[in-house]
This record gives sequence, structure tokens and C-alpha cells, in this order.
Amino acid sequence: MNPKLSVNVNKVATLRNARGGNNPDVIKVALDCELFGADGITVHPRPDERHIRYDDVRQLSRLVTTEFNIEGYPSESFLRLVEEVKPAQVTLVPDPPDVLTSNNGWNTRENFHQLKEVTARLKAGGMRVSLFLNPTPEMVEHAALCGADRIELYTEQYAVLYPQNPEQAIKPYAETAHVAIQAGLGINAGHDLDLHNLHYLRINLPGLLEVSIGHALICDALYYGLRDTVSMYKNCLLPDLMM
Repeated sequence: MNPKLSVNVNKVATLRNARGGNNPDVIKVALDCELFGADGITVHPRPDERHIRYDDVRQLSRLVTTEFNIEGYPSESFLRLVEEVKPAQVTLVPDPPDVLTSNNGWNTRENFHQLKEVTARLKAGGMRVSLFLNPTPEMVEHAALCGADRIELYTEQYAVLYPQNPEQAIKPYAETAHVAIQAGLGINAGHDLDLHNLHYLRINLPGLLEVSIGHALICDALYYGLRDTVSMYKNCLLPDLMM
């Protein structure tokens, strides 16, 4: 099976919110991404609703027919939201409300009891739980012990190093993935993945099940159009690149 492509529509909501109103229509864009071949839709609501709003999440939960993935910090308001809409997957991210974007993975040892409690709560509601992690093998053991189903590898370091040295860029991710597989965890990846670095990640990261991509995909859609851009990213997830 090829890894799934989940399109993060936060940037579409950012553009909408810049002018008010409903242009572009976040819900329509998400549904069009599905129509054009995306395997899932990702959103990351934050308390200030500076991009995706809680009402967007509720609307999407009723209309998305592929896999719905909600990312966020496990505050009580976030947990109540996901328990209300029950997405297929909840990706827990350790970002405080004031950060611009997710920029670090969980320390699963230091936050073990919190993560174990939240994971159990979400799984009791029938949701798959993924933990956002740096490519650090020692964090994987506690991710498994707290009951998570998957990890999402934070790929900014990979994206930064890839143009200079792809082999060195992927090395810590492959090592972490091997440990995760042994621990029985599924593997997702996301952050700064694009048309240049995605295929190399796909063929060199063992066990990859899903990538979540927003910023680069929406930027590319300005030039290629949304339909063709989704298709291009899907092609990057094939065993042999077809561009």
C-alpha cells in the first residue's frame, strides 16, 4: 500500500480569515481535495481560531468522507471538541497556544502520565491516537507505553538538510521508524514536506503510512491548480516517481 496523503487546509482558512467572509470556502476546498484524490483532510484548530475555527471542524466532520485527522494540543477545550466530532485520528502536538506553527515533538518520558491519560480518553471514544515526535528513538518506547497507535515524525529537520545531504537527512528518521515498527506503532510524517523531498522520504522511511501536508501543497496550488497539485503529491507517494 502507498502512504496516504492527508491535506492540511489550515492555510486556506488563514487566507479566508485575512479578509473576513467565506472566500476561499474552506469546506469546499477540503471536499475538492478529496474529489481530486486526497486520502484525508487534516486541520489544526488553535484556541484563538486564527485559521481553522471550531465551527469549521464541526462542519468538516459531517462532510469529509475520507479520513479526518485533527491535530492539536490536548487542552480541555480541544479534547471536548474532538470527543464531540470523533475524527478517525487525533494527532497530539505539544505546542502552546502562542506558537506560530508546530516546532517540536513530545518528550514522552516527561509527559508520560498526561499522554497516557489523554490517549486512553480518546481511544475510549473510538479515535486513533498519534503523537507528534522528533526523530529521536528513545522517545518511541514511552509513546508505545502510553497507548498511542502511531507517531507522526516532525520532518522539518529532514526538509532543511535534504538539499545538501539526503542520506544524512533521512538517517535519524529511518532509525526512529525501525524502533517504532518494533514497538508496534504506525508511522506518519509531516511538516515542510514538498514536491522536492517527499518521494525520497517515501522510499527511504520504512513503515510510512500517512503524510500530512498543508503549507507547501497550498503554495504549489497557486501555480499548478489544486487538482493537479494533489495529483502531483499523490505521485510522489508511489514507489516509482511519475511526474
